[in-house]
Amino acid sequence: MAFVRWFKRHLVVIAGLLTLGYLLLPNIVVTVFSFNNPKGRFNYEWQEFSTEAWTDPCGVADMCGSLSLSLRIAAWATVGATVLGTMIAFALVRYRFRARGAVNSLIFLPMAMPEVVMAASLLTLFLNLGAQLGFWTILIAHVMFCLSFVVTAVKARVMSMDPRLEQAAQDLYAGPVQTFLRVTLPIAAPGIAAGALLAFALSFDDFIITNFNAGSTVTFPMFVWGSAQRGTPVQINVIGTAMFIVAVLFVLAGMVIGNRRNRQKA
Repeated sequence: MAFVRWFKRHLVVIAGLLTLGYLLLPNIVVTVFSFNNPKGRFNYEWQEFSTEAWTDPCGVADMCGSLSLSLRIAAWATVGATVLGTMIAFALVRYRFRARGAVNSLIFLPMAMPEVVMAASLLTLFLNLGAQLGFWTILIAHVMFCLSFVVTAVKARVMSMDPRLEQAAQDLYAGPVQTFLRVTLPIAAPGIAAGALLAFALSFDDFIITNFNAGSTVTFPMFVWGSAQRGTPVQINVIGTAMFIVAVLFVLAGMVIGNRRNRQKA
């Protein structure tokens, strides 16, 4: 009976830990197999422990080149989507204009539309315009589908802002630029940062839209897909593990900064 009572009290925590473990299981497998030394071309069965792939992560031809390309596209797509998405979010929340409801609906279409439909539509557009498929077509496509996620994240933050704080700044003779930089932007910063991180992750990870509009350009997800057809090098697991560790460090840093700010406010 004591165990049953304890289990009922901690049921939510247990369910949460099991769910978290289930979500992290693929990352654990990738990390473990990044230390594998496979005998054949495919890194699907454990053979023996080795750190060779970690000492030479660029040992596979063209892999680091495709990784560098994906990082550059993700960085520029994040900048473009964040700037445009932030302005759109403020416009939708703060201003009333004709077709505002229609714009709100259109913003969510890329999130609800299947990626293959969006990819084919963009390819048709680029071909009709006579654009050469490559870096710029990928970048334009990534900015477009990341934009909706940034708008959603920033809009939620802006809607929760207290307009009286900005009014108080204006009463203290702060100009529009000062009010925005010292009051509005710091308050909206968490939403903007969340939208930017989400945009970076989506852009770096995308395969379907990129594959349709890349031409002969090869990004890291496309390289992984191509490698899986003829053999999976261990270095792919190394890069995946490194990206996962960087993401975890970002989350932990955000938590530490948030806790410090809460202590200072208290």
